[in-house]
Amino acid sequence: MRQEIGRIDVHHHVVPPGYARFLAEQGLRPGGVAVPQWSAERSLRLMDRNGIATSILSLSTPGAWFGHDDQARRIAREVNEYAASAVRDHPRRFGFFATLGVPDLEGSLAEAEYALDTLGADGIVLLSNAAGRYPYEKHLDPLLAYLHERRAVVFLHPGELPAEPAPGIPSFTADFLLDTVRAATGLVLSGAVEKYDGIRWILAHAGGFLPYVAHRVLLTMIRVEPRLSQARALVARKRERERRLDVLRRFYFDVALSSSAHALPSLLSFAHPSHVLFGSDYPFAPAPAVRFMRQEYEDVALKAGQRDAIDRTNALALFPRLAEHGIARQGRP
Repeated sequence: MRQEIGRIDVHHHVVPPGYARFLAEQGLRPGGVAVPQWSAERSLRLMDRNGIATSILSLSTPGAWFGHDDQARRIAREVNEYAASAVRDHPRRFGFFATLGVPDLEGSLAEAEYALDTLGADGIVLLSNAAGRYPYEKHLDPLLAYLHERRAVVFLHPGELPAEPAPGIPSFTADFLLDTVRAATGLVLSGAVEKYDGIRWILAHAGGFLPYVAHRVLLTMIRVEPRLSQARALVARKRERERRLDVLRRFYFDVALSSSAHALPSLLSFAHPSHVLFGSDYPFAPAPAVRFMRQEYEDVALKAGQRDAIDRTNALALFPRLAEHGIARQGRP
């Protein structure tokens, strides 16, 4: 049964068949789970059943880099060509975030330009870390500078922690959330969010637990001149706290696997109202899980206009191409 709601899903993965075979040959299980099958037709069925008008496709961890720059460039190009073909076949139903071969800087810059200018990518997907390198590290400053100049939307998806997983706990359960917080916090503490403010960052899974620990991050960030009087120091700390909170609130957050009655209110109490986006995490979240989390999301009481903003209007502001393609408001069942 099709739900005519018109959601825009910013966290929807593509798994090209060749890439899936490569991961299987390497014995890799992204996030500790088996590589799912994907096709445009499967996605469209899932979307129709969950009121999703358009999905922005992205590659999940482990990304394109497996130790060799040339190989990473080839994989990234193949993935991006495959995703772009899905968009050409279904321009109103799909968009895509381009994959880069990070930490290969030269190849990543070339692929970003090709994907944005030739393939028409809607943005870029970066892993929270790639081969242990985080996006805020100085090595990647030229890439962030380029994405800033392009005013790119960058979807920050968790990668595997650069450490052994805890026994018996798949990395998607908790490690993914920690690595998202590591990357986002690093982007703030390094000054990258402010320096490259042309980038619109989307954090997967409600930013991990970033909203919960936002004030803990503030304690790391705030510095006040010790010679100030106690009263002036309190005022200075409050002013600095509010300024730094504003920096943290520049992030966008998707609600993939994070839309329960416990998690969603925490996110909404922290995030800017225009910076919360719908996400499903399909197909790594299989169809029953997507349906369950969508139902959980629909059961959460929201303020007037908040659900429509999360479902679509916040995303339309980020991706004007979708509005140009006539992704119109649709009636609720």
